[in-house]
Amino acid sequence: MIFLNNAVRTTSKSYAWLVVGLLSIVGCLNYLDRMMITTMRFTIVESIPMTDAQFGLLSSLFLWIYGFLSPLGGFLADRFKRTWVIIGSLLVWSAVTWATSYVTTYEGLLVTRALMGISEACYIPAGLAMIMDYHPGASRSLANSIHLAGIMIGSSLGFVGGWLAESYSWNFAFNTFGVIGVVYAFVLWGILREAPKQDLRVATEAQPSEPNVSFSEAVRYLLKNKEYFKALTIWGIAGIVVWLVGGWLPTYFKEQFSLSQSMAGLYSTGYLYTASLIGVITGGFLADRWGKRDSKRRIYVPILGYLIASPAIFFASSSSILYPALAGFILFAFFRVFLDANMMPILTLIIDKKYLATGYGILNFISCLIGGLSLYAGGVIRDMNIDISILFKISSGIMIMALFLLWRLKPTTESREERLG
Repeated sequence: MIFLNNAVRTTSKSYAWLVVGLLSIVGCLNYLDRMMITTMRFTIVESIPMTDAQFGLLSSLFLWIYGFLSPLGGFLADRFKRTWVIIGSLLVWSAVTWATSYVTTYEGLLVTRALMGISEACYIPAGLAMIMDYHPGASRSLANSIHLAGIMIGSSLGFVGGWLAESYSWNFAFNTFGVIGVVYAFVLWGILREAPKQDLRVATEAQPSEPNVSFSEAVRYLLKNKEYFKALTIWGIAGIVVWLVGGWLPTYFKEQFSLSQSMAGLYSTGYLYTASLIGVITGGFLADRWGKRDSKRRIYVPILGYLIASPAIFFASSSSILYPALAGFILFAFFRVFLDANMMPILTLIIDKKYLATGYGILNFISCLIGGLSLYAGGVIRDMNIDISILFKISSGIMIMALFLLWRLKPTTESREERLG
């Protein structure tokens, strides 16, 4: 293996895109390892008996720990080398995935899911921040989008775990992907390099090196930043929409259009995942093209996305005919992710770069917190015999609030970085 430790190589455009490709695979493994347990439910329960509530707790425990530790995981990426955090996170969660294959009790599964939450919380903020380091200007949103596409592919490949569990055993599935992750961590150790500071284009030669900051100082800075607080609210609204729609759409298709469970799953995941995958790349490409002359235009892309996604989901949830409803949901899925494609690039415009990973970690925490509450609230509404379509109309309405806040966002940290892009 050739070790790429030469500064010239690490600052070349080809290496910058190699970093995106390498981290896209990490993102894919990140979501694949966390999601596949849900596709192996029946096989796991056959060997480790548990109630439905206990099985649900496995995912809830992961989500709670992952969410609460995401800000700290982001801070570690701002405080230490991002490569250390990325490779260390991948190595640990892959080792935990591998260790899960040897678990024989329910309590053991709880422990491994908790450890998975701790280790995976460190990756996303660090990975996205490193991509921003290597793509400081014109390619920023597209690079971010490609990484998100890797995450989406990982989510959609969760079924592979179920297939391996049925064909061999659930232990084999965890063992396989655990080993793959550990091996890939060593591959990254040989290839992945920190972006040299002199090429980040955000500091001048006259600026002294900045002292390390504490976690509390980073949080205080972020929460006092009015523009960041707007972004936090926008992301929280996006979280409500994602979890409400994603959590209840299969049920809606099944009940509203009298579909089988498998067909309802196909309509709500297969078509919509494909639309989102194409949409996230499109959103990144448009933002990079529009943002070349004026950084504010980078924010216009998610504004456009929500302008179309909001009425699309309202129309879809109002239709009593399957295919027009499906078309509306597909439009929603395509345009909604314009925000996902540009959230991290937008953060680079409104907060100091040294707090970038911490800032995204807090966004991640809010998303997980909102997600859990939204799913619970949706269940409460269902218990009140309220039609699911009302949930989607609520989503359409609160997206208008996000639109207003997006329009009010003001770039504050553009300086040389965007202009040199």
